[in-house]
Amino acid sequence: MSHPERKAMVIGATGLVGELLVRNLLEHPLYSEVRILIRRRLDLEHPALKQHVVDWAHFESQGHLFEDIDDLYCCMGTTIKKAGSQEKFREVDYHYPVRAAVLAKQYDVKQMLVISAMGANAASRVFYSRTKGEMEEALSKIGFRSLHIFRPSLILGDRGEKRLGEEFAAKVMKVLDRWMKGRAAKYRAVHASTIAQAMRNIAVVQTTGNHIYPNDVIHAVGVQGTSCV
Repeated sequence: MSHPERKAMVIGATGLVGELLVRNLLEHPLYSEVRILIRRRLDLEHPALKQHVVDWAHFESQGHLFEDIDDLYCCMGTTIKKAGSQEKFREVDYHYPVRAAVLAKQYDVKQMLVISAMGANAASRVFYSRTKGEMEEALSKIGFRSLHIFRPSLILGDRGEKRLGEEFAAKVMKVLDRWMKGRAAKYRAVHASTIAQAMRNIAVVQTTGNHIYPNDVIHAVGVQGTSCV
């Protein structure tokens, strides 16, 4: 089954999953253009890649960058430690994705795919989980033809920075992975490349409605080579 060429936008493209996703999309014949909104340029050249450095505090003034976009991918995310405060964390993990989504809807973007987190719940007492849940709820009210929310467990991959807590957890999860079967399987750590592949595989199907993909489904859908076109 063939599809007309599409244009994608990726926000959070310089992060662990985001950069892998950009490279993944550039390899797929479905996309004639991959547009990214960034604070710093990626060291990557490709005829289909269009890099736009933006000021996220005022990026609504550059709404024209959303013109003709079919699929909006959001890989934005930080930690409270890196952000410096809960307020700054919420700015990156809630406000930026929601503001981008609102702008995308104004420019008639039909599909959004976004990384959230396992345990996301707007009613949670845990600030991190509550923020992710509130982000999900806000996006679900915008009215995209297709909204796909991915809830991964611990994300594995080379971040190019030291996060000692995550590094220790990742080592533990790798050791435990072989025993994480049955009900425990949903907690298995997931590699960033698997998430990127899952997002692309879901996007090309263009299923309508709002959908949430838990960690075990991400593992299944993100198998390299899986294609739905």
